[in-house]
Amino acid sequence: MTSPLRIGIVGLGRLGQRHAQALAFSTRNCVLTAACSPVEAEQAYAREQLGIQQVYSRYEDLLASPDVDAVVLVTPTSLHADQAIAALQAGKHVFIEKPLALNLPDCERVLAEAEKHPGLIAMVGFVRRFDPSYRAAQAGIEAGDIGRPFIVRSQTCDQNDPEGFFVKFAPTSGGIFMDCSVHDIDLARWMLGRPKALRAFATGTIALHPGLAACGDVDNGIAVVEFEGGAKAVLYASRTMAHGHETSTEVIGTAGKLTIGEHAARDRIVTSDAHGVRHAVLKDFYERFQAAFAAEMAEFVAACRGETQLTLTLSDAMEATRIGLAIARSLQSGMPEAV
Repeated sequence: MTSPLRIGIVGLGRLGQRHAQALAFSTRNCVLTAACSPVEAEQAYAREQLGIQQVYSRYEDLLASPDVDAVVLVTPTSLHADQAIAALQAGKHVFIEKPLALNLPDCERVLAEAEKHPGLIAMVGFVRRFDPSYRAAQAGIEAGDIGRPFIVRSQTCDQNDPEGFFVKFAPTSGGIFMDCSVHDIDLARWMLGRPKALRAFATGTIALHPGLAACGDVDNGIAVVEFEGGAKAVLYASRTMAHGHETSTEVIGTAGKLTIGEHAARDRIVTSDAHGVRHAVLKDFYERFQAAFAAEMAEFVAACRGETQLTLTLSDAMEATRIGLAIARSLQSGMPEAV
């Protein structure tokens, strides 16, 4: 492909708008030609803020456009599988925000459809794989810097939202582990060399948001995943941090360890005064991973244009869902669950 990749975005909520801005104004070798949303305010945003002429309320109409080469799905997870399959069947490359789906049959349907279209790119948005620090850490592990990795401790902790946006989202999110820890699950497999998961155990508590009880969710959860060969992952997810967003990972090997993202610092400024020693913290996941989101979309565009090959596969995304589901079952049963 020598001309710019023509992209249609589907879903213009909080993250969808971020992706749309990047595609419209800062991602090379692509042009945002179309947008789709059933929400009138989001349609107006596409026209007025992004300058998009082709704005649709129906996904089928966007797929029918001859001016769209690739689709970026930033929609509810329950829609991902059907929408990804429809995009592939329409001859479009497709980017799917994580997770791929909330059940294994849907994941399997997407993989089966993708196999029928080897000339099309299908990519799931595990954005942390594109963060410079995580990439450098994984490369070092692969090079043997810490010997054989055998323990991963990883957490995704969001600042508390007193209005509880995620409480309203909980019935369709798949729960805290599928929504937050799926990133840590994918990182653990990546850092450990993609071992097969055998068993998972989870527990959790509701510290601040009792509304989550109605759908069996928690606002703080801990999970342990056991892998073939003896490696383990310990995962922590929280919706209730007081200070800001904090994503961090520790990988322990036989000859050392690596830590990524410790202390949630916004910058390298440390202030020391009569009140103590402190640094500014990150406010949300997008501020932490803004560079990674840009690199992720650039790699998707490059893969669609035939300039690079993806290392992040649909099979990786399905395994993250498989493990996440076992963790969610364990949270409900209180017992270890086979993966």
